[in-house]
Amino acid sequence: MSSTPQYLSGNDIRALFLDFYTQRGHQPLPSASLVPEDPTVLLTIAGMLPFKPIFLGQRIPDFKRATTSQKCIRTNDIENVGRTKRHHTFFEMLGNFSFGDYFKEQAIAWGWEISTEVFGISPQNLVVSVFEEDDEAFAIWRDNIGVNEKRIKRMGADDNFWVSGPTGPCGPCSEIYYDFHPELGDDHIDLEDDTRFIEFYNLVFMQYNRDAAGNLTPLQNKNIDTGMGLERMAQILQKVPNNYETDLIFPIIETAAKVAKINYHQSDENTKVSLKVIGDHVRSVVHMIADEIRASNVGRGYVLRRLIRRVVRHGRLIGISGEFINQVAETAISLSESVYPNLRHREASIKAELQREEVNFLKTLDRGEKLLAEIIQEVKQKGLTDLSGESAFTLYDTYGFPLELTQEVAEENNLTVDVDGFNAEMQKQVERAKAAHETIDLTVQGSLDKLAEHIHSTEFIGYTATATTAKIEVLLVAGVSEEAAEAGTEVQIVLNKTPFYAESGGQIGDKGYISGDGVLVRVEDVKKESDFFIHFGRIERGTIRIGDEITAQIDRGCRRRAQANHTATHLLQAALKKVVDEGISQAGSLVSFDRLRFDFNCPRALNADEVQQIEELVNSWISEAHSAKIEVLPLAEAKAKGAVAMFGEKYGDEVRVIDFPGVSMELCGGTHVNNTAEIGVFKIISEAGVSSGVRRIEAVSGAAVLDYLNVRETVVKDLCDRFKVKPEEIPDRITTLQTELRNNEKEIQTLKSQLAIVKSDSLLQTAETIGEHKIIVSQLEDVDAESLKSAAERLLQKIGNGAVVLGSIPEAGKVSIVAAFSPEVNKKGIQAGKFVGTIAKICGGGGGGKPNLAQAGGRDATKLPEALETAKSDLLAALK
Repeated sequence: MSSTPQYLSGNDIRALFLDFYTQRGHQPLPSASLVPEDPTVLLTIAGMLPFKPIFLGQRIPDFKRATTSQKCIRTNDIENVGRTKRHHTFFEMLGNFSFGDYFKEQAIAWGWEISTEVFGISPQNLVVSVFEEDDEAFAIWRDNIGVNEKRIKRMGADDNFWVSGPTGPCGPCSEIYYDFHPELGDDHIDLEDDTRFIEFYNLVFMQYNRDAAGNLTPLQNKNIDTGMGLERMAQILQKVPNNYETDLIFPIIETAAKVAKINYHQSDENTKVSLKVIGDHVRSVVHMIADEIRASNVGRGYVLRRLIRRVVRHGRLIGISGEFINQVAETAISLSESVYPNLRHREASIKAELQREEVNFLKTLDRGEKLLAEIIQEVKQKGLTDLSGESAFTLYDTYGFPLELTQEVAEENNLTVDVDGFNAEMQKQVERAKAAHETIDLTVQGSLDKLAEHIHSTEFIGYTATATTAKIEVLLVAGVSEEAAEAGTEVQIVLNKTPFYAESGGQIGDKGYISGDGVLVRVEDVKKESDFFIHFGRIERGTIRIGDEITAQIDRGCRRRAQANHTATHLLQAALKKVVDEGISQAGSLVSFDRLRFDFNCPRALNADEVQQIEELVNSWISEAHSAKIEVLPLAEAKAKGAVAMFGEKYGDEVRVIDFPGVSMELCGGTHVNNTAEIGVFKIISEAGVSSGVRRIEAVSGAAVLDYLNVRETVVKDLCDRFKVKPEEIPDRITTLQTELRNNEKEIQTLKSQLAIVKSDSLLQTAETIGEHKIIVSQLEDVDAESLKSAAERLLQKIGNGAVVLGSIPEAGKVSIVAAFSPEVNKKGIQAGKFVGTIAKICGGGGGGKPNLAQAGGRDATKLPEALETAKSDLLAALK
């Protein structure tokens, strides 16, 4: 046994652990993404999660032993982060795993060896726990390892029995604890005392299968799943009072403290908590964004947004008023990039996402904090201790202020929030939204639900056929089932089979005709409800009846256009990944007959060169005539081949794969060209942002490009006729006109200012003397805000020591007020910014500025005389 090393960094501890188990036949594996394959969890919450399919017997492993350092995110105890020594949202779990290979004896022996001989912890500082019924583990610790019985504690199932769920693989655990105070002896060991003990290594012995009745039967292949908290081991070996002061986190805290111009060790407890929250959360968010999570209001995106906002909020609490998160993020990236190089590779995306969220939330904070402060003051004045759920919901719904943040601020003011009331308001909103949605047209679905047991689902043959004979199964008029309908009637028809594609996956439904003996129905749209295709149309001639044999024929021209646009969308996504960022993912799409729209996650706008490169790349793939390979595969096999899936989309066990080899491979149920050459040409119309972190490209392809160019040609001809210039001269002509317009506007503004000055000079005669000061308070007619400001400054200059307040109504429903005060007036404690802001409230507005000069605005012009009268009386009172 070696002595404890002088110092082991967090990186040293990680490397020693992985090397120890690698030398003992374990396959070292990189950390899995924080976005798990397991659909039952939002984020990777444990080191064993990537191996869950193996433990559940769903996948056969390629190796019997593995070792990892797995990054994890947990937010269930987020309120404890920074307040306790060891709670985190982001942490690394060091683990060694056995899949039907070694078991308890070897796992325990190696757990003890690495703790005592590699990390040099004295056995006197170690205590172990076992499941209360696990005599085997107890005996191994006592007899094989030589641990004193008094330092082996039996624990109940809540602490020392691992389960994967109500049923399935499970087994007892054994945990290794570090004892900070072994001098207190072995007689009264209480492992719940976290001031003395810290659990740092958990060994799970997966040896049973539990059935629905709770019965345990031994597994044929017994597994080992272990986890050693890297941050906890760092605290122990680096001999610091908590996980936050280890080299894994403390440099981040120091950076935040430097930005705030404070010292962590000299700060009070609340400040330290805020610094710890920042240190922890910044680690979380840089890793989450690096793993392609984007901030949003749902799912893991909401977790990311919540963490970023908590960072910003706690920055405010320690005195940071502006943007700072990227300074702290740079330290977090530097600390981890040697182990997780994707942090540096995705640095630009990380920092862009953080800055955007920070800027947006700072605006939200300004608005929400002011309102929340008013609400809290009102609650306290009424002698209440509870902030209403209605107020909390208003903050959330109107200002985007998270409930958790409202609770934090309320707690700081010794108040609670009525969460039940908040949830009730939220439910009301859900019901309102549902009611609004239900006014659209649910009669079709209701009728189908009643008829579903009597008819078969629609057979779709549209991938290979554009026309077919079919039978009318359902005929609805205004959503009500009918036996027959005549010419001129709007109908919804369900057939037993159809070539019509129903709106899905962003692609709109086909158009076409349903025809029969003397009957013609024009089909304008097709939608899918459950397994039924509903054809929306109008009877052009004849009468149709339930059971009629008809011919269903799609509009082949529209289908060709939709196919071209849909395949172009796939090529566009592939080009975006190549030109901009491999991590780009789809956030929505629209494929119609005349255009396509593609939304994608990207933290910044594309520049003109990138847009051009994307367009050229797509057109090169079109000209290369890549043939489509379309097949139906098991989902796992399709993903293994590299097929791109739409994030958040639900897929069945088998999926349709659209593959243009070497270019694009996606899971898609839409219709596509057989060869990229059929698209013809591709043209990007626009690129713009649609929401935070989401961009949109609109484009046209195939025949739609000619339509687009024809419209542009008409516009160009019209401009040429108006300007009497050639097409190539239009930009210069527009530039000339813009220059002339700007010059005219400047001249008009100069004349307005001169007119305002002329009008204001006449006000000098109205100046009133108050002691050593002079004041002018008056209204000028038809003077804009800028000219009003110039007039006030000129008047103050002429009267010298004094105050000038001017008001004007530059246009209907708009009030402008300016206050200009001399230094002598400021010395009386009167500041123009605060003064004019108060006066403007009378006119339903507000504003502010510097102590000597400030502007404000309002909406109620009828109140301007009252506001100016108040300004005059307030000045007289203050200057006397």
